[in-house]
Amino acid sequence: MSQFVSNIAAQYHWQAALIVLAGVVVISRLGHFLAFKIPALQRMREVNRKEDEKKQAKEKYAPVMRASRDVGLVTNVVFFVLILPFCLTLQLDSVWWVLLDSIIILMVYDFFYYLCHRFWFHGNGWMRKIHAVHHQARSPTYIDAYYVHPFETFVGVALFLVSIPLLAALLGPFHVGSVIIAYVLFTQLNIINHIYVDLPYSPFRTLSWISEKHRVHHESMHKGNYATITLLYDKLFGTLD
Repeated sequence: MSQFVSNIAAQYHWQAALIVLAGVVVISRLGHFLAFKIPALQRMREVNRKEDEKKQAKEKYAPVMRASRDVGLVTNVVFFVLILPFCLTLQLDSVWWVLLDSIIILMVYDFFYYLCHRFWFHGNGWMRKIHAVHHQARSPTYIDAYYVHPFETFVGVALFLVSIPLLAALLGPFHVGSVIIAYVLFTQLNIINHIYVDLPYSPFRTLSWISEKHRVHHESMHKGNYATITLLYDKLFGTLD
């Protein structure tokens, strides 16, 4: 029994999980700071803020956002304490493997999310009603990334987080850099999807395209564009609008 406990303890890399948490926080905040030094992005932030103020004045927004935030926080805390430490390594084999692993995590998650979003969230059952809370925003802005039913928040976050241990069981533990990159892109792309961006010129054309595609999805519960990281699966399965 003591040997079993020792083996479990040896695989529990809490320091690596702490590095992931610190890396995600630092990179996200530094990225925001640098991005909004760019005048064009500053203008878009002000446009979103003005629209967000109107939405925040509605009574329905605050309780849903608070509940969603709390569920997301608890889900992440449980993951970072009980699961992630078993999926990490500090041994760096190759920078290219770090990048490849981060792409694998994101694309596997996006495939799971595509299926859930298309057939469960937009199906004919009770989950459609839950997802309809988020779809009340026909022209989403920044705040709508957080205006999500708490159960949907749990499902979306859990799909991403569960992708990491599942893949780690198949491929071996991930370097902390891979998980940091995947986690930052997961959070930021889900936010960018909902931000109103109207900058149809280089180097911001891609941001505008991402924003517009997700706006189309929000027009009704019958639109496509179900994936959240890329629209590759929508292209492959004929649901790109």
